Amino acid sequence: MVRTRTALPAISLCLLLSGCFGPSGGDVLPGASGDGPAPVVLSFWNPFGGGEGEFVERIIGDFNASQDAVFVKQLRLESNEYYARLGTALSFGSGPDVAVVHADRLAPLVKAGRISELDGLAEQAGFRFEEIDASNVQSVVFGGKHYAIPLDTHFHMLYYNKDILAKAGALGGDDTPDLGEATPEGFVRFLRQIRERVPDVQPFAVNTPYFQEPFLDLYYEAGGDLLSPDGTRAAIAGDAAVRVLAFYQRLFAEGLSDLNDKTPWDSFDKGRAGLWFGGVWEAGHYLANPALNVGIMPLPPIFGSDVHWGSSHTLAIPAYATGAKRDAAMAFIKYFSEVGSVLWGEAGHIPANTAVMTSAEYQALPYRKLFVRSQRTVKPAPKTDKYAALLTALSEELQSIIQNRTEPASGLAAAERRLNEILSN
Repeated sequence: MVRTRTALPAISLCLLLSGCFGPSGGDVLPGASGDGPAPVVLSFWNPFGGGEGEFVERIIGDFNASQDAVFVKQLRLESNEYYARLGTALSFGSGPDVAVVHADRLAPLVKAGRISELDGLAEQAGFRFEEIDASNVQSVVFGGKHYAIPLDTHFHMLYYNKDILAKAGALGGDDTPDLGEATPEGFVRFLRQIRERVPDVQPFAVNTPYFQEPFLDLYYEAGGDLLSPDGTRAAIAGDAAVRVLAFYQRLFAEGLSDLNDKTPWDSFDKGRAGLWFGGVWEAGHYLANPALNVGIMPLPPIFGSDVHWGSSHTLAIPAYATGAKRDAAMAFIKYFSEVGSVLWGEAGHIPANTAVMTSAEYQALPYRKLFVRSQRTVKPAPKTDKYAALLTALSEELQSIIQNRTEPASGLAAAERRLNEILSN
């Protein structure tokens, strides 16, 4: 895929020419010299590691090479510490100039006044929210104002090892899994076939370290909701959640999935698992692995529907950013959305920028038409400033249930009580 490295298309000249930024009021590129002002240096915080990180490095490098007014330096943090450090930095008014924020993490930052409203700045830069997919735009609007620029939608697809499935006699003539009946019982029969015919592999690697995600995938398929319609009560102890949790516990009990696999993504990558509910962001990595004969398809509707978990990365500007920093931050964000999204789409994410998402280049990438189809059935997170706390609590409770082999109904009832305590405070 050809990428432009010589300019920032469609970004206003005032945002590109260093003289338009005025006094920098912040960092400049160390050692810069010449007649014109030194570039404004931006600190960009993100949690992107693995295959994703490689693509982000390329996007930053392309941006820095494309113009002389702004220079982006990134700080990559581990995902399990990212939001704690970001929250502390924002509260003290000293941290990044641009930050990645998941859409479901925006609400508390908006409520606390930690990030900037972007409507005026976007208009000044020539950025139009109409160029972003409507479902993504909705996630960043609070009180009628836009507080972030959506980059993507990300969710899970069914990754399958073609070689393992072929050995098991479970690969159809079109190189897709012959899953049979789209029910929990039908899926179990499919996994048993893999175990019986290819006994040295794990039929289905389940993401037990982040079990809340595969749980929500199937819970949402079953028609479940995290909260009541008015958002005041938790709603995870009903029949749908019990059935989904009992299904996963059955897979662990029968040895169709390994409860103790701490790195299931590696198990699949190394050819030791037949199936894997993996993120679209992993596509670039898995498809580039010459030792892995992988296929990708939408999650099977084994609990009755195509609805599933998903989230979105956005770029936000801290409220403390002013002047040249703020303008430069918007220039970088605009570039990431309009130009960098081409590379971001190669990583596997579904670009929120509709021009990129619908482009012939993106649509021609492997499996991307299936990705776009699945994007339309993502169930967004409830818009509450307590979502992060709710998800953390749910994650901990689900871990306890599966590790201790707790009976699903009683375990989920306890989890619901804990979530209700969070909602009531």
